[in-house]
Amino acid sequence: MTRLFAYVAVMAGVTYLIRCIPLLAYRKKITNQFVQSFLYYVPYAVLGAMTFPAIFTSGGELIPSLLGTGTAIILAYQKRSLITVAIAASVVVYLASLFL
Repeated sequence: MTRLFAYVAVMAGVTYLIRCIPLLAYRKKITNQFVQSFLYYVPYAVLGAMTFPAIFTSGGELIPSLLGTGTAIILAYQKRSLITVAIAASVVVYLASLFL
């Protein structure tokens, strides 16, 4: 129990430091355009890096995952709402896994 508490405390400390150090180190506004654009796109890159592997491994089969991803990309390109894209992609994956 003590070892578990120590592990959790260390993880909490590391997480806190990672989030706190940039705030303490950079107090002025960032004016560099390259750094601003880099920081602007980081959340999208991280979200993509976390989402795409999960898309292809969560269903268990590749073909339904590809069909759902294709559906989501097409609907997103047509500027549909997020809920429409998510529901349509889920339905396509479900139906494809039933019939394939």
